[in-house]
Amino acid sequence: MSAPATRIALIQMACAPSTAQNLEHAADLVREAARDGAQLICLPELFRAQYFCQREDHALFALAESIPGPSTERLAAIVREEKITLIASLFERRAPGLYHNTAAVMDHASDAPDNIVGLYRKMHIPDDPLYYEKFYFTPGDLGFKAFPTSNGYVGPLICWDQWYPEAARLTALRGAQTLFYPTGIGWHPGEKAEFGEAQYSAWQTMQRAHAISNGVFVAAANRVGHEHGDVVHDGVTIEGPGDHTAASGLEFWGGSFIADPFGRVLAQASHDKEEILVADCDPALVEITRQHWPFLRDRRIDAYAGITSRFID
Repeated sequence: MSAPATRIALIQMACAPSTAQNLEHAADLVREAARDGAQLICLPELFRAQYFCQREDHALFALAESIPGPSTERLAAIVREEKITLIASLFERRAPGLYHNTAAVMDHASDAPDNIVGLYRKMHIPDDPLYYEKFYFTPGDLGFKAFPTSNGYVGPLICWDQWYPEAARLTALRGAQTLFYPTGIGWHPGEKAEFGEAQYSAWQTMQRAHAISNGVFVAAANRVGHEHGDVVHDGVTIEGPGDHTAASGLEFWGGSFIADPFGRVLAQASHDKEEILVADCDPALVEITRQHWPFLRDRRIDAYAGITSRFID
C-alpha cells in the first residue's frame, strides 16, 4: 500500500518593518495552514524582516540570532501543537562576526532542541543591485542536505540556489523527495514593465526543470509586496535606502508555486497578495516518474569530472 498524499503549504507572506510583528504573523499563518490540514509547511526567505540586504549597514547584524533561538522557540511550539514539519529561513548568528542565511527544518517527532531535525546554510550568495547578501552572509559549509521527517525526506535550498542545477541534483541524490526553496525575489520597479514577465517565467521554468530532471516535487515560497528594507527591531528603527517612492525598493513578485516530478504546476499563488498555497502531493509519484523517465539511471557519472571546474579552457 502506498503512503497517503502529503499536504504541502507555502506561506506567501508580506513583511512589515517590525521583526516582532513578522514573527507573530508567520506563526499565525503556519497555524492556519496546519489547521487546514497542511503537514509540511514552508515560510519565505528571511521572513522575520523586510529584505534588509538592499544596502550594506553594520547595524543590521543586530537582526541575527542563534539557532536554536527566539524564532525557532516560538515556531517549535506550533510544530508540536499541530504535529507538523516546518521549514523556516533565518538570519543565523553562528559566532561573533560569523553569520549565515540558514533554513531550519523542524519536525514534531524530533526530540532535538526546538524540534530541529537539521540546518541548511545557503551555499550560493548573490551580490547584485539591492541584493547585497555577500556583505551579511558567509557561504554555507554544511553541503547540500536532505533530512528525514515524519512527512518524508525534505531537501531545503534557499533562493539564489534556485538557479543552480548542481544544488538540486546533489540534494536529490541525498534522498530528498521534495526540494523546498524559501525565497525573497522580486522586480526592480524600473525594470518590471520591460522584463518582469520574462524574469518570473525564467525563475519558475528553472525550478520546474529541477523537478523534471530529478523526479522530485519542488516548492518555492516567495514573499510578496513592495519593500524599502525598513526595519524595526528591539525598539530601534533602521530606515531602508532610497526615496521610498514607487520607483525605489523592490517589488517582491510572489507567485509561489508547487510542481510535481513531471514539472506540472499543481498550485500557483498570485503576484500581489498574501496567500497560503496548498497542494496534496503523492510521494509515490517520485518513484513512478523515475521509472518512466529514468534520468538517474542513465547518468554518466564516469564522465562528469569537469563539472567541478570553474570553466573548461
